[in-house]
Amino acid sequence: MEREDGWMRLNNKVVLITGAAGGQGRKEALLSAAEGGIVIATDVNVQALETLEAELLQVSDKGHMTMIHDISKEIDWQRIMSEIKERFGRIDVLINNAGIIGKVESYHNTTIEEFRRVMETNVWGTYLGMRTVVLAMKEQQSGSIINVSSIASMVGLGLSPYGASKGAVRSMTKSAAGDFAKYNVRVNAVLPGFIETEMIKDQLEQEQVHNWYMDKTPLRRIGSTDDVAPAVVFLASDESQFITGSEIVIDGGVTAI
Repeated sequence: MEREDGWMRLNNKVVLITGAAGGQGRKEALLSAAEGGIVIATDVNVQALETLEAELLQVSDKGHMTMIHDISKEIDWQRIMSEIKERFGRIDVLINNAGIIGKVESYHNTTIEEFRRVMETNVWGTYLGMRTVVLAMKEQQSGSIINVSSIASMVGLGLSPYGASKGAVRSMTKSAAGDFAKYNVRVNAVLPGFIETEMIKDQLEQEQVHNWYMDKTPLRRIGSTDDVAPAVVFLASDESQFITGSEIVIDGGVTAI
């Protein structure tokens, strides 16, 4: 937030956030705007984007944009970046937030089509985002990319394709961090645990599942989007300018025991 001296973490940084229309992405978008960023929020949910656009304008009037965007399509990434460069001339932050959990099935019960659907969104979408955006960041010799992974990439939670896809995101983050460092572009990841969003809302409504989440979490509560967004904004800001290839686990202690 703005201090008395006017300093803000993302002051006038151009911030692209995918999957920004709901849940975790929405909170990241609103906090980025509150911290002085110029937000480009993308999603496939048109109605939710319209709501977010109005919310962003209430936070600040910096020319925020909302755009329809299928992250698994290269042509969509090219269109988004073309519009950003034409309007702002630069991009400072990419938050690869969009993702899907898919069906909760064991490997042998997961169909090839379902596995491919999760991979195309979570892995291919993240790859295309980094691949497209780094070209602009390379030109300006600066930038920060934050990929959203999950603790499902660290421990077996019965989320077969999802866990595999988020493991790939972690690996890509490490590789890209080493590759992009020569352009002064940082790449980091956040690994949320059990966070209350639309993605797991139906699960949390089941008492047995809710209690299981609670039992697994040493801090004895389900996480919220307010627990994740500040870490993302920190990695987007210059406060983390010597951090790359790192992971911030936000899970209430699940993976600590």
